[in-house]
Amino acid sequence: MKKIIVAIDSFKGCLTSVEANQAACEGISSKMPVAQVVQVPVSDGGEGWLEAFYAAMGGELVEVNVKDPLMRPVVAQYLVQGDTAVIEIAKASGLTLLKPEERNPMVATSYGTGQLVVDAVRRGCMRIIVGLGGSATSDCGIGMLRAIIDAFAKNGNWDDVHELNDVRFTIATDVTNPLCGENGAAHVFAPQKGASHDDVLALDARAKRFAEASAKHLGHDCQNMPGAGAAGGLGYAFLQYMHAECRSGIDLLLNTIHFDDLLQDADLVITGEGSADRQTLMGKLPFGILQRAQPHPLTPSPRGKGEAYGVPVMLIAGRIADEQILLDAGFARVACINPPGLPLEIAMQPATAKENIKTTIIHTRFP
Repeated sequence: MKKIIVAIDSFKGCLTSVEANQAACEGISSKMPVAQVVQVPVSDGGEGWLEAFYAAMGGELVEVNVKDPLMRPVVAQYLVQGDTAVIEIAKASGLTLLKPEERNPMVATSYGTGQLVVDAVRRGCMRIIVGLGGSATSDCGIGMLRAIIDAFAKNGNWDDVHELNDVRFTIATDVTNPLCGENGAAHVFAPQKGASHDDVLALDARAKRFAEASAKHLGHDCQNMPGAGAAGGLGYAFLQYMHAECRSGIDLLLNTIHFDDLLQDADLVITGEGSADRQTLMGKLPFGILQRAQPHPLTPSPRGKGEAYGVPVMLIAGRIADEQILLDAGFARVACINPPGLPLEIAMQPATAKENIKTTIIHTRFP
């Protein structure tokens, strides 16, 4: 085996994509010292989005003083390359910015994300790519819109905002949920952000009122478009107010890094995530990589032309369920990095996770 591509998603709350990749690389080096290993930091729009694009395209990391979800000052970064900006909304409006006891989507705001958009526009960026993932908010992007209005509209009215007219927005997410209803932002995602049952009902009603008012004012309605429910309805705000294009996060990133070119002479791809099960096949990052690398009836190539490359894909994860379903989908190997009975609090320690990834690679027979 001559060339191995390592493209592992972050293990949330434990390892970044870069750290997970490096651990796997060390395992490969111990097992096959002469192999060429290509490390690819990856993200589907959530944690690690900014770092993945920075590794792929370079540019300048810009620091901005913004507001966190509770309107406290925080420093957030975004990436500028030419006239393109890359924003990871979690840097300003992320759940990780809050302590568990502070989580409250009834009050959490996306205002800081709007401040990042404003700064990018003022720097002359004409294309803005936004990774939607890891948000603490369920405000339908109202906070973001308010920050933009505060910066650009003298009369405090969205109709007076003209600075965004020529800016092209692309939102990246693996979420296809609409804004409202039982499959919408509040019902599906708000509980993990601290919402009670009554909060969910109130948030969904608030989203419905905002969408109806927005449709009446703007003359079009994006609340049911795929991705509208992403990031607590931030997806809806970008679609409705900024005419954004919604793309699969992993496909957008893989196109940017020319992943298909890397596959041309590859012998194996190793991918992974914190927890893998049948939901992995619903647009998550390892599935996007599988679609590019391995032809299979269940995984047609998203490139639209020709066949996938027939490169076997190995999947590793901290937790594995539905193993046979994953194998049937086309993964050549599926391996859990944690030994049976390992307590979660120990498995989640970065040093433990790194060592377990390395050990798993060493002791797994490659396809």
